Amino acid sequence: MPRKPRFVLPGVPQHIVQRGNNRSPCFFAIDDYFHYLRDLREAAERNTIARHAYVLMTNYVHLLCTPETPHGISHMMQDIGRKYVRYINKTYRRTGTLWEGRCKASLVDTDGYLLACMRHIELNPVRANMVAHPGEYQWSSYHHNAAGKDDPLLKWHPLYQKLGVTCEHRQFCYRELFNVDLDREVVHDIRQALSQELVLGRSDFKEMIEKAVVRQVRPGVPGRPRVKERSERYHMP
Repeated sequence: MPRKPRFVLPGVPQHIVQRGNNRSPCFFAIDDYFHYLRDLREAAERNTIARHAYVLMTNYVHLLCTPETPHGISHMMQDIGRKYVRYINKTYRRTGTLWEGRCKASLVDTDGYLLACMRHIELNPVRANMVAHPGEYQWSSYHHNAAGKDDPLLKWHPLYQKLGVTCEHRQFCYRELFNVDLDREVVHDIRQALSQELVLGRSDFKEMIEKAVVRQVRPGVPGRPRVKERSERYHMP
């Protein structure tokens, strides 16, 4: 069965996850994390992609990026895959695949979900019981977004910049967001959109994307649509 084409629109953020093959580790030592971040930055700059949030876990990676071109994300991930897998195989004298197929990605509604998606990404180490607070985990964007630590990999999204008039105010407001648990329904929506490679957002945002790509962007109902639904969907008289 051919792969479904991705939903990609230049200027619209994408939430991306790439997992180690068969849940196996993709990072084995500290140098591996540094190497991946360097490869990510080079590939993103080469493909004109802004990076807003990330977390590198032992056996998977989450990214939140905004591409400027239709194929920027796929080219970036291919570039990283080639360089990083070559580095890992050479360093650890291994062969074969490192990643579990191609990465998964979903478009993100900026106004409704972008900040929630950033928090969801940076909270991964907490959910995995690796740390009690995201600030305790080294390999994520939290230190840049919440504490102002310089990270040349990242570029603030305009919505993040609206949190405050100064860097210090924005960082304070961003930290405050973590004092409230993410809504369970929002977490479910984030996970569902990513696992099914659909669109994360409000109904009007999904309708806008559907018109732009001429495809359904939300989970379908099993089975054939009813006659009335088919008529309405295809504007049949």
